[in-house]
Amino acid sequence: MYEGAKNALSKVPEVTLGFWIIKILATTIGETGGDAVTMSLFHADKDANNGGYLIGTCLFMALFIAVAVIQITMKRFHPFIYWVTIVATTTVGTAMADFADRSLGIGYLGGSSLLFALLMMSLLLWRWSEGTVSVNSIATPRAEVFYWCTILFSQTLGTALGDWMADTNSLGYGNAAIVFGAALLLLAAVYYFTNVSRVFLFWAAFILTRPLGATLGDLFDKPISHGGFEVSRTAATAILAAAIVALILILPQRAGSHPGSPSEMPAE
Repeated sequence: MYEGAKNALSKVPEVTLGFWIIKILATTIGETGGDAVTMSLFHADKDANNGGYLIGTCLFMALFIAVAVIQITMKRFHPFIYWVTIVATTTVGTAMADFADRSLGIGYLGGSSLLFALLMMSLLLWRWSEGTVSVNSIATPRAEVFYWCTILFSQTLGTALGDWMADTNSLGYGNAAIVFGAALLLLAAVYYFTNVSRVFLFWAAFILTRPLGATLGDLFDKPISHGGFEVSRTAATAILAAAIVALILILPQRAGSHPGSPSEMPAE
């Protein structure tokens, strides 16, 4: 009785293959959309002397807070509001990571380390407060606040990881995307062939889809001389947005039980 009522109040979508496809597209549009504002509109570059990354961070943070408040105050799951909130976390994550890595000068490794610590802190506080970090527990405003804070840190971390892998390690955007894609396939194999905690696997996959999307976004819009396809950031963002809307309309979008519910965790 209680579990059924809890699922009825779930504010996040059922985790299916369609969920992961839309998630990857949403993380990719976060990169192209974030760069379109910070780099194309405000002309930020790696020297970051004109404040473009800071302006973009402030704008996208305001957008994220606005849509997150709407999402949290909703009584039921609404697909478009949920995915707009996800996209907002990816755009602000892009701007925040670039601001930390470039404007603050702490570098990709320093930014990734800081963001990883913040992500772990968010998960630990969530676990301490709610007893679980399972997405199946998102049925109260407090749990949803933890959920969105954790997602925001994971999206920002993913941007820094993607840039670190592609730039610092000289892999290039295409090869970095292959590395992250292979890591996600490995997690899928672990999910299907082992009893490793579904909570852990969900969050690991959720985090890794962000650097995959970040490197794919950079692959689309970076200059050919830098290993990209030099597609217009605005055009790439528009194409990705159209694809996301189409998939939301075509694929089943419903709230429900998720991999990673407490009942699916192995005994400790």
